[in-house]
Amino acid sequence: MIKLADTRKKSPRNIKEETEKRRPGAVAEFLDPQQQVVVGVGGTARLHCRFRSSGPVASCWIHDTEKVVEEGPRVYVRNTSSSSTLFLSDVLPVDEGSYSLFVQNRGGTAHQTISLRVIDRPDPPSSSPFVSQLTRSSLVLSWSGPCFDGGSAITGYVVEFQRLDQTEPGDWAELTNQCLNTSYRVCSGLDPQGQYRFRVRACNTAGVSDPSEESDCIEMNTAGETQQEVTSYVEVVPDTTHKVRDHYHVHEKLGVGKFGEVYRMTHKHTGQVYAGKFYRARVSRDKKAARQEIKLMNELRHPKLVQCLAAYDTSSEIVMILEYIAGGELFERIVDENFEHTEPNVVNYMRQILEGIQYIQSKNILHLDLKPENIVCVNSAGSLIKIIDFGLACKLEPGKRLMVLHGTPEFVAPEVVNYEPVDLATDMWSIGIICYILLSGESPFQGNSDAETLALVTAAHWEFNPESFEDITDEAKDFISGLLRKDKRTRLSCEKALAHPWIALFDDANAILTKSLNKQKMRRYLARQKWKKTGKALLALTRMSHCSKSDGPLCPISVDVNALGNEAKQAVASLEKQLWSEPRFHQALHDLTESCGATVYLTCTIQGYPDPEVLWLFEEAPLEKHGRVQMNYDQNGACTLTLAQVQPGDSGIYKCCASNSLGQALCSARLTVKL
Repeated sequence: MIKLADTRKKSPRNIKEETEKRRPGAVAEFLDPQQQVVVGVGGTARLHCRFRSSGPVASCWIHDTEKVVEEGPRVYVRNTSSSSTLFLSDVLPVDEGSYSLFVQNRGGTAHQTISLRVIDRPDPPSSSPFVSQLTRSSLVLSWSGPCFDGGSAITGYVVEFQRLDQTEPGDWAELTNQCLNTSYRVCSGLDPQGQYRFRVRACNTAGVSDPSEESDCIEMNTAGETQQEVTSYVEVVPDTTHKVRDHYHVHEKLGVGKFGEVYRMTHKHTGQVYAGKFYRARVSRDKKAARQEIKLMNELRHPKLVQCLAAYDTSSEIVMILEYIAGGELFERIVDENFEHTEPNVVNYMRQILEGIQYIQSKNILHLDLKPENIVCVNSAGSLIKIIDFGLACKLEPGKRLMVLHGTPEFVAPEVVNYEPVDLATDMWSIGIICYILLSGESPFQGNSDAETLALVTAAHWEFNPESFEDITDEAKDFISGLLRKDKRTRLSCEKALAHPWIALFDDANAILTKSLNKQKMRRYLARQKWKKTGKALLALTRMSHCSKSDGPLCPISVDVNALGNEAKQAVASLEKQLWSEPRFHQALHDLTESCGATVYLTCTIQGYPDPEVLWLFEEAPLEKHGRVQMNYDQNGACTLTLAQVQPGDSGIYKCCASNSLGQALCSARLTVKL
């Protein structure tokens, strides 16, 4: 006879201890998962995950670790027991990001993340074309790239022109559709007496952007002579009796600064070209600042510093006439395809910057706004640079402490952020940042917001990224380390920086053998600076955080479940509850007839969650395991009662009772043992 549980000696609670518990299950296993989906704006994205799992599953999609993806007019989710597919129709740029599928089964939760990259035509170039190196038959156009590249790397630019000196303005025509950089030299096809306007379009794999803003009207016959290198210096006394237009023609805008706008100017009598800085000086405080800059510029007579050559101070405006520097920003020059970027070249630029700063420090003047935009090339061919924009410069007065609260967050020193006294060492910190970026294309303290950047500067914790500085000499790292010290008293002085071994490391032979530095990170740095200035900064920065390089794919993202937003956490936590169900038999027991001495297997398959516990009954009495009677309950829900060497006394009704907190189910079968 089969041994029954002794129910007379056991309470109902003890009887339940004879129940079988299901073996632990495994979490879902993802099969050949997608890592990235690329789709154009307006298209349909299909994000598909296949998985292997035992028993029922519940799942949900999470966008960028925060938002639960819910079905709607543009969103459809198709789930099966072994896959989930998310369809997004009429895709928009805001749909870009990471999509994580969370799958819950009785073994726990598993997740897989797919990156969705949405590409569109780029935004137009973010500035109108500026003109430089203007002659009667040629000119150089330069512009800023688009603030958002549409999610796909910029492949080039289309340059267009319109002639204006005719009865009716001409149609826009194409100068070139193969410009790869943000500058273009026009050296043929222009009438020396013509008047032209220019605009630019950006291109990527998705298409061509709308045109940029148009340039100012360019009159070719006003080219004049380019301002020569200043070799003698004059004391500038502002002209208070004339207006600037009495002596100069004002042409196209060259740029916009903190305190005003800069235009290309030509002298009416000599034809020489200058830059005119027009101050926004509507109130007395602004006028005082403009006059202070002119006063300081009179002390800055050095070939590495932009020179002030004249000034006009009237009741309606203040204008400073500066030497015209045509080469553009240093960092823009470096990323040009035709420029070879090497460590010796960086040494050359840093030496020139230090020479200029050494001179202004000899006058007890602080620049206080040293940054890449304020380091410009003298021309488009050579390697000479100048420091510009002394709008924030201050002079140290003996015995007086100077504290300031201005500058560019990424480049200001910790003492500026903390509103502590500044001195000559303050500019040395900014020089260290510029050097770090020149060598690596990365900024040591750049955050996703000004507040985050300032917090990082205050902490002053930084390191050399091993990948970015792999090919950089130890001398260069030591040079930077000597500048980026929180305690300004321990920073390298300008004199010590110029005498540092790195500055003298490369002779001509070593320079030739030096490896070129990768420009991709520098390009991303410049793109990030432009993106941050627009309303699409968040979208752009999100994309950049997923990119390994500017023209490469988004990388697969690993999601930390603990880092999910509240909405996402609640959705994932609720998945287990979706699995809850009363026990039921997917496959029930069936009657058996066996010969005496045989081994009998009574098998059924149970579903339900939480996992049902199983109690076997023989003629309404609980069974317990012993030598001839074994019970097995596997992770797939298969429940088997094994009876070895059955005897006629084993004949009867066998029942399998499955129960959980939601209910119970019962199935039975008759076993007949023949002699």
